[in-house]
Formats: sequence, structure tokens, C-alpha cells
Amino acid sequence: MSNEKINVVGTNIAEKATMIWNVADMLRGPFKPHEYGLVILPMTVVKRFHDCLAPTWQKVQDTYEKVKRFEVIDGFLTKASGYQFYNVSRFNFDKLLSDPENIEANFRDYLAGFSSNVKDVLEKFDFDNVIKRMVESNTLYLVVKEFNSPKGYLGPDKISAVDCGYIFEDLVRRFSESFGEEAGAHFTSRDIIYLMTDLLLSDADLTAAGNVTVYDMTMGTSQMLSCMEERIHELNAEVEVTCFGQEFNPSTFAIAKADMMIRGGDPNNMRFGDTLSDDKFGGYTFRYCISNPPFGIDWKREQKAVEAEAARGELGRFAPGLPKISDGQQLFVLNGLSKLAPDGKMAIIQNGSPLFSGDAGSGPSEIRRYILENDWLDAIVQLSTDQFMNTGISTYIWILCKNKPAARAGRVQLIDASHCYEPRRKSIGTKRNDITDLCRSLIVRAYGEFRDGAVYGDKGGVYCESKIFGTEEFGYSKIVVERPERDEAGNIVKKKGKPVPDASLRDTENVPLTEDIDAYFAREVLPYAPDAWIDKTKTKVGYEIPMTRYFYEYQAPEKSEDIAARIAVLEREIADSLNALFRKEG
Repeated sequence: MSNEKINVVGTNIAEKATMIWNVADMLRGPFKPHEYGLVILPMTVVKRFHDCLAPTWQKVQDTYEKVKRFEVIDGFLTKASGYQFYNVSRFNFDKLLSDPENIEANFRDYLAGFSSNVKDVLEKFDFDNVIKRMVESNTLYLVVKEFNSPKGYLGPDKISAVDCGYIFEDLVRRFSESFGEEAGAHFTSRDIIYLMTDLLLSDADLTAAGNVTVYDMTMGTSQMLSCMEERIHELNAEVEVTCFGQEFNPSTFAIAKADMMIRGGDPNNMRFGDTLSDDKFGGYTFRYCISNPPFGIDWKREQKAVEAEAARGELGRFAPGLPKISDGQQLFVLNGLSKLAPDGKMAIIQNGSPLFSGDAGSGPSEIRRYILENDWLDAIVQLSTDQFMNTGISTYIWILCKNKPAARAGRVQLIDASHCYEPRRKSIGTKRNDITDLCRSLIVRAYGEFRDGAVYGDKGGVYCESKIFGTEEFGYSKIVVERPERDEAGNIVKKKGKPVPDASLRDTENVPLTEDIDAYFAREVLPYAPDAWIDKTKTKVGYEIPMTRYFYEYQAPEKSEDIAARIAVLEREIADSLNALFRKEG
């Protein structure tokens, strides 16, 4: 989808979402502003279900009368409705509004008529208590009436599944912002999602019809999954795409499950729970994984379960190591890798910490070592700052592949796309930059061509740069350099014939894995400390990916005469302004 189309769709969807959100006008007083979403989100889902089922409402009623005494009736009713859900209540929104005196009883009857999978969605919203509050404040009838107006219509003939996903996203953002939450914790903007999907699918062979599985371990409202499905079908409309996702936020999970049901997918593939501590897809593998997990957030709540999982070793998901308790994003990387099929590929968003945090032997370094020594890291794309709604920091897309093409084996591509963006006319939270069609095409081209030192675009403006490294170039041996303890006369102190190391003189050196340790030591240490030696029992291997250093370009400082000239010009301008001011006052 082009950014031009995204912008047009985004405008229309924002208008629709605004009209729906304005229903909150009648909630003022009984509900606080941060509580508006408690009404708006579930009512939007209910109305979407209602409008999808409207064309077959009478057919479902007739079918229900015929089969209601059967022991198993779901199959008959889903066939009649045309969806994997149905509603057998005699009420619809028109009938609810015709009897305002009994709105609560009738509305509850209407909700009770839904199939069990819809009821599960509504339970996640805790909708029963919300209804009680609307009844007590005499707003239930008004809300139902507003949603039944033309502006509240959400039928699939007017609002496609993709567009409805946009509406859900927009409403969740508004609710999060009014609630003081970080909106970006729930979803990723489409320009970034489409870049991720295109990187994942750039070398995909989808010519043969079959089933392609896609997994998002932190799915939010499931828009990454729907975008992957959309992109795959653009490549081959005959391919069956099965989406799987897990989410632990109740309201966003409810939206994701509702969205999946409406799109015709299997709602049982949308599962509720914390991915780190309550994995719902043990034993599953997937062709593609696409995710934007939370970063900079601790995993104290999941610590006991995560450590128990790590203790399982290779049978678990976290055998290579555990990151700092203050930042669990690398745990999601390990979870995704554990679920990739032998030909699987993953795109996952990270901040800068997983590139370099942790010294040799630490959990973060061991996780990088595990990934690199298995040759699963394919590429890292650095995005510009200000790309997300809840953070302005630099972010990175990691591409991991269980079965790299031969041309990419043993090598890692780093793409600096920090200059590949277009400023937005109006920011959304901290999102001030967009990845346009041009930007996306440059980045995907750079990834596909896999060239070292290549620049794509105008280096004076919008561009990205590609560099290629061997996996071992990110590794180093951390050696411990000892020097002997000496007595007051300057003699080396020995014990059992060996020099006693002086702890105060102990030092470390990081020796690149591409170098011989002894040769490095002879060149870099012994000329300055001839009495030093390496304690080889303490040598550890570490890995880091210092992208900033690899793409650093020296900028010569401005010449002093140029600075002086600029200052002189400024001084003259200030003097002229002051003279003009004094003449005017005189």
C-alpha cells in the first residue's frame, strides 16, 4: 500500500474514529475523561458485530427456531450468519431503541444472544460493569442511539476489515492518551509495519499455493498480522494465510480477536496471556514472526516463570541467557527464535540496548552470541528518531532468518536508514517522521541488493547506507591482563615459584575474534608492560554491534576564521538593530 493511499485512508478513518469518539460527549459527568474508552471501545466492537450480521439477521432467526432444541447448533448458525459468530437474540439496535423503558433488559438479552466467542471478547472489556454504570447514569439508551445513527454505521459494505482495523487503532490511541498511557505501547504505525512486511517478504517464494503461518507475540490490536496477510495476498492471492497472536492487555486482545473473527480467521488463534510467563504457543513453529515488543520495561512480574523456563535449558525458550531485569526485550527475541520454522524469518523492533548492553559473559552478550554463532542474524535497519508515538529514541528493525540464502551466509547486513524519512506536517505524540514510499523502496532495495558500502538515495537528503560484516567481526575475547606484585625493593613477589598478581594493576583488553590473542598482546600490551601476562582461565567471549561507530563520519570542525566572520556579521546586525531602535525612540 502506498503512503499516498495510507494518508487518504488515514484521513477518512480518523474522521470516522473522531465521530465515534464524540459519542463520549454524552458521558461527561457520569464518566471521567480517562474512562470514556471503557464505553467507546466495547460499543464499537459490538456495533461492528451487529452491522456485519445485519444482512443475515432474519436468516439466523429462522435457523435458530429450527435447531434451538438440537444438542449442537453452532455449525447451523455460523453457516446462516456467514461468519464464525452469530446472534440469536430477537433484538437488534432498531428494536432496542423502540423500547427505551426496557433498554437495559433488552440490551442484555441482545448481548446474551451472541455466540460464545463474542461473549469471550466482551468479558475482556469487563462490559457488564460498564453497562451498570451507563444504566445508573441514564446514558445507555443515548449511547445505543448514537451508535445506531448513520455516523456510527460499521458494516463491511462501507468499512473494510483493514479500515476497521485503522479505526480500532485510532480509538485505542485516543483512549490510551486520555488514560495517561503511552499510546505506542499498543500499536505501531503503518509506515513502519509495511517496511517490516516488505523486508520479510522481499525474497519470499510464494508461487506455490499453500499455507503460510504468521505469528505476532505482542499483537496489540493485531494490525501487524492483518498487514502481513494483506501483503502476502498481494504477492499470491491463492496462498492461505493463517495468523496467530498473543496479547496480555485485555481490551486490545478483545479488539484483536473481534477483528480476526470478522476477517474470517480462526479466533482461537488469538490467545490471551503474557507471552513471557504464559506462552500459549508451546510446540508451535511459524514461517514468519513480526512483532514490536515493549522495550525499556522490566520483567520483574514474569521473573519467576522466566527463570524457571531458562532452567529447562535447551528444552525452554531462554537457554542462552537472560537480559537485565530492567529490560526484557531480548526475551521476546529468544521467544520468536524458538518458534521459527526451519525456513522461518522474523522482523522485530528493538531499541539500541540489545546492540551493545552487557559485557562479555553477561546475559545480553550471550544472547547476541547465540544468535550470531548460529548465523541467524540477517540484517539490522536503523530507523530515524521520532518514528514512534511514545518515544523519540532511535529504533532498529532486526531481521532474523533460520535459513539464510547462501550469498548471505556467515554475514550480517547493517543498514543505516536514520536519514531515510520525511517530516510529518503534524506530529502524533512523539511521531514526527514518516517512512514514505520512496524511503521504503530505498531500504528494501538496499536489503535486497546486499552490497557493502552502497548508498541509496541522495546523501545530502533522503538516503540509506548498507554495510556488510562477517558475523565474527562483532565478537571479541575479553582477556584479563595481570601484572606482578612487587615488594618495597621492587622485586617481584612469588608464590610457589609463580608471580603473585597485583589486583590493583589488573586490567582487561577486548581482542577482536578476527585477531590472534597472543599477537595482539605482544603488539598492544607488552611494549608498555613487559612484565604483564594473560590469565587465560578468565578469558570470555563477547559480542556487540556498535552500529553508530560503523557509520560514523568525521566532520571537520569549522575553521576559526569562518567562525570569526560569522560573529562579525552577527555583531553588525545587532549594532544596526540597536541603532535603529534608539533613533526611533529619539
